[in-house]
This record gives sequence, structure tokens and C-alpha cells, in this order.
Amino acid sequence: MPRFLLIAVFAGFATANAMAEVRVDVIKQPYSGSRNVPELSINPDYIHAAGLERLIESWGGKLVRPIQDIRLSEEQDKQYGAWNRLALANANFAESVRATQSDDLLTVGLEANCNGLLGMLAGLKYDSAGNAQRVGLVFIDAHGDFNVPETTLSGMLGGMPVAIAAGHALHNVRTTSGLSEPLPMSDIVWGGVRDLDPLEAERFHEYEVQQFSVDDIRQLSASLYSEIDELAKRVDVVYVHIDMDVLDPAEVPGHDLRVASGPTSKELAAALKLMFKNPKVVALGIASTPAGPLDPQGVSRQAALNLIEGAINGVQAR
Repeated sequence: MPRFLLIAVFAGFATANAMAEVRVDVIKQPYSGSRNVPELSINPDYIHAAGLERLIESWGGKLVRPIQDIRLSEEQDKQYGAWNRLALANANFAESVRATQSDDLLTVGLEANCNGLLGMLAGLKYDSAGNAQRVGLVFIDAHGDFNVPETTLSGMLGGMPVAIAAGHALHNVRTTSGLSEPLPMSDIVWGGVRDLDPLEAERFHEYEVQQFSVDDIRQLSASLYSEIDELAKRVDVVYVHIDMDVLDPAEVPGHDLRVASGPTSKELAAALKLMFKNPKVVALGIASTPAGPLDPQGVSRQAALNLIEGAINGVQAR
């Protein structure tokens, strides 16, 4: 074969490979579990309404099915208790996650708040053949969400989901969500945390939690790479969960839990690209995106979209 033709063939292969579609499944979990506010959050719909299907396609993704929207069944809807109803919704979320599991799929959860992580973790606990998997969690948040009822200052369930996932509190919420076995602490890594309640900080110290900093995110540091790589070696699949309050407050102006000195969405998207290059990193959760009147200029929604694009770019770069 002539040399120039070989060059053309390899160039064409490289272009085709760069443009390979990423299979994507998007699931909305709008149940918040919060009291004295509407049960269903508009946050997931707000991101979807940006034209998410079209955007995913433009980023090189291909939806494996229409975007799913979690709801309680007719029988479940007769149940009471905000936390119990959230857990039931999380169980449905888990079933939806599990329905499309495969090695080459990126699952994206658009979640009302961080309580939805229990459903995603439960859904990832089994592969497409029904075999149990060891799931790792990368929890990126300005807050630890590692409180238990005895340590919380606010009393918010949203400050406890990682502790619940680890089996430290509210076992009925965890098991009803479908997560029958808690995650070992060795399988949880925190990122970007910079605001802890005093007793929560003691728990961080007690358990010697694994974490990377905002600077690690900004610099794409060796520490960031090492934490993800080592976690991936210990588990079968990894879920990356992001609370939007981890970002620079300028990008989440309507969020009521903003914390100074966060990364920009572009910086975090670059870190996600690094993380999702690892084939064991299979799922992304975006939680607590300020929506509607809380985001009049659309900056928070664009930030969330940047993060999804970063994850897709990472899968493409494998």
C-alpha cells in the first residue's frame, strides 16, 4: 500500500475513534426527602429543559433510551413520611439504573439533592447479569454530608447521606433505598470539602477519611489522580457524585449553602475528564442545582452542563 494511503487510512481511523459515540443513560430523581418544601424538586427538569438530548449528541454521546423520570408507584404513593418516601423513590431510581447496566455505559443522575446518591449506589451494586459489584463513591461537595443525627447542627437529612451509605445511621433509609449492605469507608473518597460541622469534623478525623482538595481539582494534581486510581483498584465500579455547592459561589448564586473558594465548573469538568478516563468510573450524579428563579441568568444550569460534558469527554478519551 502506498505510504500516502497508509497515512490517510490511519488518519481516518483516528478521526473515527475520536468521534466514537459514548452511550449515555440519563435518569432524573426529583424526590428531595426535605420537609416543609415541595416533595418534588424542579432541579432535574431544569437541567433537562436546556435541550439535554441535543447537547449530549453534540458532545459525542448517544442516549440509550429516553431520559427517565422517577416517580412513586400508585401503591408507594400511599405511603407517608418524607424520608420514607424518598427512600422508596431511591429504590425505583436503583431499578432504573440497574436496567441498563453495561461496561460501556455512562449513567448520569440528575438528582434533587445529595440524598439521591443512595439510589444510584444501590443501582450500581449489581451488573447487567445480576452479579454483585463492589461500588466506590467519589463525593465532591463543599460539605462532608457525613453527619449522623447525634452530630448534626441543622438536622437536615441532606447533611447525612454519606454517613447513611456507610452504615453509620438511618439504616431503614439505606435499606429501603435498595442499598442492603453499607459501603466500606475504604471505598469512599471526598473531594473539595471545606465546611464541616464541629462534630462532623471529629468524625472525619476519627475515620481518617480519604480526600482531595480544591487545589488538587484545579491543578489536576498527582494526588487527585492517585486517589481515583487507588479507589478504582479496590472496587468494580465508581460513582462520582457532585453537589453543586462545591463550585465557586459565582456559578451557583442561588444556592443557599455556598462556600467560598470553590473550583469553577470548567476546572471541575477537567478533573471529571481525568476521572472518567478510568473505565471503572461509570456514573455521574449532579445534585442541588439552583433552578428557575434561583438561577435567572442560567449560570448554574450551564455549570451543570459543563460537568456532564466533562464526564463524556473523559469516556471518549479512554
